[in-house]
Amino acid sequence: MNTILRGGWGLKAAGAIGLVFGLLTIFSGGMALFGGEAARAAVGNAVPFVLWFNFIAGFFYVLAGMGLLLKRRSAVWLSVAIAVATALVLAAFGLHVAGGGLYEMRTVGAMLLRLAVWTTIATVSWRSMRP
Repeated sequence: MNTILRGGWGLKAAGAIGLVFGLLTIFSGGMALFGGEAARAAVGNAVPFVLWFNFIAGFFYVLAGMGLLLKRRSAVWLSVAIAVATALVLAAFGLHVAGGGLYEMRTVGAMLLRLAVWTTIATVSWRSMRP
């Protein structure tokens, strides 16, 4: 069966948070990547692979959020994949920083926030699949 039979307010909240988080991520990433000179200057020493990952991931956030609202099992797996991918990019970012690469401190906070949000969404949605 492709749908989740149970899952109350927690699943709905996870889906709504994922959806909104995705839309905000697409907007902010799009501004940083495709905005004018002022927008690009505002991001400072952004790490390109982190910026691109976050922008692209925003579309998957929206898909996962919508899928969770529709109680799709595939959205649970997508949420887990997003959390794992975020952890891997955070680790790569850590290596970049350890190697002396330029970065913005707010990137550290943003990536930790993304990891916390998607780990929570994945956990809540995973628990909703249990019989």
